[in-house]
Amino acid sequence: MNVESTPDIAASAYWTEYGIPIRNLWYILLYAWNEAPTTSLGTMDDIENAPTLDALLASMLVKLTQQRMRIGLGRNYVEEKLLLRGIRGRINFSDSLKYHAFERGQAYCEFQQYSQNVPKNQIVRSTLLRLVQIGQFGPNLVLAEKLRHSLRRLARDLDSVDLIELKLDFIHRQQLGRNDQDYRLMLAICELLLQRQMPTDSPGSNRLPVIDHAALALHRVYERFVANFYRLHLPAWDVIPQKRFGWHETIPNMYLPSMVPDLFLQEKSSGRIIILDTKFTAQSLIKNQWGGEGFNSGHLYQLYAYLKTQEHVSEHHRQASGILLYPVVSKEKISERVCLQNQTVRIESVDLVAPWEEIEQHLLALISQIN
Repeated sequence: MNVESTPDIAASAYWTEYGIPIRNLWYILLYAWNEAPTTSLGTMDDIENAPTLDALLASMLVKLTQQRMRIGLGRNYVEEKLLLRGIRGRINFSDSLKYHAFERGQAYCEFQQYSQNVPKNQIVRSTLLRLVQIGQFGPNLVLAEKLRHSLRRLARDLDSVDLIELKLDFIHRQQLGRNDQDYRLMLAICELLLQRQMPTDSPGSNRLPVIDHAALALHRVYERFVANFYRLHLPAWDVIPQKRFGWHETIPNMYLPSMVPDLFLQEKSSGRIIILDTKFTAQSLIKNQWGGEGFNSGHLYQLYAYLKTQEHVSEHHRQASGILLYPVVSKEKISERVCLQNQTVRIESVDLVAPWEEIEQHLLALISQIN
C-alpha cells in the first residue's frame, strides 16, 4: 500500500460535514462555476478562516453584492401596475372600475419601467435574508452575529427589490449578459446555498432528510471542479464530462441502468483514453469483514464496468485506463495501481489542504503519468 503522510493540516482549514478537509474552497468553487480563479474579492485569510461553508459563501455574496452596488445594480424593463392620478401606458379598465378609481380621479395603469427590481436582484436579496434566518456560521457567536448584521444591512439597502420564493429552476432560467460575470458568481452562490438548505423530504418534525442535499451539493461541486480544471488546463486533450456510454448488449433491454462516468479524457495526438470518476467521500478505503482495509468494491466495480463494456469500440478503448479520484482524509494520501488484463485502474487522492499550486501540479501529474 502506497500511503504518504501529508503535512499537518492548518488550523484554519475548513472541514466539511463529511470529514473532508478543504483549505482552497474558493478556488474549487470558481473552477466548478467555470470561472477563472481569483482572490480579488478577499485575501486567502478571509477564505481560509471561514468556519463553515455557509460562512464562506455568505461572505463572498456580501462582497460581490457590495461591489455591484458601487458600480450600479443590474436593471431592465419590468412590467408595473400602479394607481395613478394621470395616465401612463395602458389603462387597466377592469381594476379601475372594480375599485372605483375613476370616481376619485385616478386609474390603474400598466407600463414598463427601467428598474433594478429584476429577478437576478430579487434572488440575491432573498438569499441574503434566507442566510440571516437559517445560515450556519460556526460556533463563534460574535463572528456569526457580525456576519448576520452585514447580511441584514445589505438586504435593507436593497429594499427597492422585491422578496421572492427561491426555487432552483427559477435561478437556472436567468439570462445573463457578457458583462454579468459577478452576477454569474452571485447566482451560483445562491444556487449552492439553496441546494444545501433544501427542506426535509419527509413531513413532520423529523429534521433528518431522506436525501442529504448538502452532501449532494458538495459532490457536484467536486465533480465539476475536476472536470473544469482539466478542460481549462489540458488543451491537448478532449475532456468530456458526463459522456454517456452504451452497454452494446446483444439483446436490448430497457431496464439496463445508464452508464455515465464523471469524466472522459482522450489525448488528441495519441488517442490515449482515461476514464475518471470523482468520489467526494471520506471512505476511500473501507473496513472489510476481517477488520482490514480495502478498496470500496462498489466504486471499483463501477469503474471496471465503464472500461470493459467499451473495450471492443477501438484499440484505444481496449487499452484505456481508469482513475478513481478521492479527496485526502486523515492526513493520508493514497496512490495505488491495479492492472486488470490490458487495462490499468488507479486509485488516487488529492490533498485539498495543500497549497493551491501543489494541487494543480498533482492533478496534472495524474494525467501525464504513463499507463
